[in-house]
Amino acid sequence: MNKITFKLLVFVCILLTGSSATAQTKLFEHPNFETIAKDHKIIAILPFSAKVSLRPKQMKEITPEQLKQLEIGEGKAIQNSMYTWFLNRQKRGKLLIDVQDPGKTNALLLKSDITDLARYTPEELAKILEVDAVITGRFETDKPMSDGASIALGLLVGFWGSTNAATVNMSVHNATDGQLLWNYNKRVAGSLGSSTDMLINTLMRKASRRLAYTN
Repeated sequence: MNKITFKLLVFVCILLTGSSATAQTKLFEHPNFETIAKDHKIIAILPFSAKVSLRPKQMKEITPEQLKQLEIGEGKAIQNSMYTWFLNRQKRGKLLIDVQDPGKTNALLLKSDITDLARYTPEELAKILEVDAVITGRFETDKPMSDGASIALGLLVGFWGSTNAATVNMSVHNATDGQLLWNYNKRVAGSLGSSTDMLINTLMRKASRRLAYTN
């Protein structure tokens, strides 16, 4: 094997390793998820916990409060996009349950003075929302994906462009006992555009095959 061939093989290995690291997928499914899901009639999607990791230069141009509001907006954008995804499945007759409107979900949380979801257990939240299961999640990105957040950040720090890396970790918990029924963690690299709808469609394309609420 000559030096050129060896270097080429090393380069290819590095590329393959890098691509697998930027598109990791982890899926957990409770062995009795399908059986438990048969008793579920309605679920709720909670606002996602969001983290937007801006560049140091951008961080200097934005206040901590502005960043906090940006992340809250991103979390709600993911919540709404997930709701839209379920509605589209429902219209095609491929959804076995109902999904609570995010407007009602957020209103009930506000009515109960709940601003920090991490302080409550899944079963506590499900009881307040009067649903059979709750979907929670965490969203991490290096650039905002929702249209409103992208425009706001562009005006603040002069940033425009598509998101090139995002990680979503979402879970389904049973209402009666808070048991984890399903967890999906996926990191996607590449140009995804500025739409959270596109992100959710990309993430759920394969995961939905293992989600007991869809057929």
